[in-house]
Amino acid sequence: MSDDQTFLDFIDRIRAGDEQAAAELVSRYEPLIRREIRLQLDDRNLIRLFDSMDICQSVLASFFVRTAAGEYDIGSTAQLVKLLVNMARNKLISAARREYMQRRDVRRRPRRGDPAIEDIADQHQQPVDELANRK
Repeated sequence: MSDDQTFLDFIDRIRAGDEQAAAELVSRYEPLIRREIRLQLDDRNLIRLFDSMDICQSVLASFFVRTAAGEYDIGSTAQLVKLLVNMARNKLISAARREYMQRRDVRRRPRRGDPAIEDIADQHQQPVDELANRK
């Protein structure tokens, strides 16, 4: 069996929902996708918000859904790589655009692992309680 036919069979297995083929695709192409995202992700404010794994998972999820729906006509490994790289770039651009369109001040957002502002108890009494406690 030729390499082209083997690749087409691989893509057909992915379209059919074969979990082993999907796992093989992830193990083969996830490092490539993540490397491309890291190369493009040069804004420190965006790096604080999401990392290459976030975007990579979005790329792979879209790829599997759209491939199963028959939206992609992929005939070679080179076409698959080009598609995944373009998807990664587009997902990264979309995520950055969402952040900037909402005009978020990323310096004020909690960092990963920091407690959320809502989880910090207020040590001061409410004005109503202060008035009630006055004598």
